[in-house]
Amino acid sequence: MVEERKKLSHKAYTVTWICALPAEQTAALAMLDERHYSLPTPLHDDNAYILGHIDRHNIAITCLPSIGTNSACSVLTSTVHTFPSIRYALMIGIGGGIPSKVRLGDVVIGWPVDEYEGVVEWDRSVLKGGERFRCVGSLERVSGGLEDAVDELARGEKLGERIRACLDATERRYPRLMPRYTRCEGLVDTGGVWRGWSVMAWIVFWVIYLLLNPFTTIGKRGSVYVQEMQSERREVRVHYGLIASGNRVVKDAKSRDALDEMFGGQLLCVEMEAAGLMNVFPCLVIRGICDYADARKNKSWQGYAAMVAAAYARELLGSLPVSSEDDMEIDVG
Repeated sequence: MVEERKKLSHKAYTVTWICALPAEQTAALAMLDERHYSLPTPLHDDNAYILGHIDRHNIAITCLPSIGTNSACSVLTSTVHTFPSIRYALMIGIGGGIPSKVRLGDVVIGWPVDEYEGVVEWDRSVLKGGERFRCVGSLERVSGGLEDAVDELARGEKLGERIRACLDATERRYPRLMPRYTRCEGLVDTGGVWRGWSVMAWIVFWVIYLLLNPFTTIGKRGSVYVQEMQSERREVRVHYGLIASGNRVVKDAKSRDALDEMFGGQLLCVEMEAAGLMNVFPCLVIRGICDYADARKNKSWQGYAAMVAAAYARELLGSLPVSSEDDMEIDVG
């Protein structure tokens, strides 16, 4: 997708970008400013890496061979040994959202809440009387530099518009990714059906009003309401809070809501890989919401959700400072 131009040493790479699905890897590659030549890997490392850079950060991208926490643990362990200068680890991809808190196409950043770190691991125990969930750990807090970059983005203005602009730029660069990866128009958000009905009710109200009052115009207020509802569907919203990670797929509302209750109603997202990174390396988890972890689970939002998560990561790397050591390009070609 991107012309290969540089061949650097393993020590030149300071960021690892981990994804779990082909759609997530496609989104990651679309964010690269430039792709680098590949490098040999040690015999003990079975990972396949795609190398490149965003801004001044050299990045090693790798995709898990299978989903789940065990696979994530193995991949990250090998990565930090093969690339000894890794300072920042990013786990970027899709996740299931908790309805009423987030919507499809939103981005969730794993972030500390009260006594919990940003990513919490859960396990399911079968006991007399039924199943019960329990918390078995949490992901280590990320480094100060990464925390500061997240804070800077959160304080900045129009982050959603910046992510949308990134998607537009990606469309121009890779037209074949449109519309699956770069647009959500035409996709149905089953959790937001009530919003559609509210817009419809508002329109019906004004149509009836005009029929009864033919010499009256709707005026600014009615049109603005509908425009805001339509534009809200396009805006990418970023949330910061708890992500629950476990080795099983959550695909029913009862289990999802039980997990949320276990964490004090503060859960925003569920996924399957991040907990595997818990004892390996501090990692920031970024998830685009593609479903509501219930019976309506499907793949229609996966491409777009993967891309908005990747676009957020690109914006984040633009805010992440580069030290003099990081900025060194060690050319071996």
